[in-house]
Amino acid sequence: MANSALLVMDVQRSIVDRFEDGGGYLPRLGEAVDAARTAGLPVIYVVVGFRAGHPEISARNKSFSAAARSGAFTESDPGSEIHPEVAPRPGDVVVTKRRVSAFAGSDLDLVLRAGEIDSLVLAGIATSGVVLSTVRQAADLDFGLTVLADGCLDADLEVHRVLTEKVFPRQAEVLSVAQWTKSLGA
Repeated sequence: MANSALLVMDVQRSIVDRFEDGGGYLPRLGEAVDAARTAGLPVIYVVVGFRAGHPEISARNKSFSAAARSGAFTESDPGSEIHPEVAPRPGDVVVTKRRVSAFAGSDLDLVLRAGEIDSLVLAGIATSGVVLSTVRQAADLDFGLTVLADGCLDADLEVHRVLTEKVFPRQAEVLSVAQWTKSLGA
């Protein structure tokens, strides 16, 4: 596990706020973060973010054009902050991406290569967004992959189930947070 890192993706205030309770999502994700730190694994936070005025977003981009219209996910937007329940600590890396995948428009690959990381543990919101896109791209880049099924959250429970039970296992090991933390000896 020395070459692994935990990616905590898109767990930003305005994204988390879209979910009523999340079935204890943030405390469970906090357990994964704590277990990674205890095991000495890097915790890398991935956030979606844009410059003021959103010059990175085309009007043709269905996913992000609403963010541009509303002024969301800029440095001045408090909703773009990582949720305080799982906030980074000194030494944690925060990577800003410009699209859905954690790799798109970010320096994530550079950070991973510099850290000689070849295996990723993925958690985040949404399962059908950043997690799916990152699984696909990371698999194509030959990273070993683990997805924490209950460390991911999606507005559509059926889509979450199909992805974690049928799609992700083709390219990743899919575990619960409890199973993963136990495998670390935490």
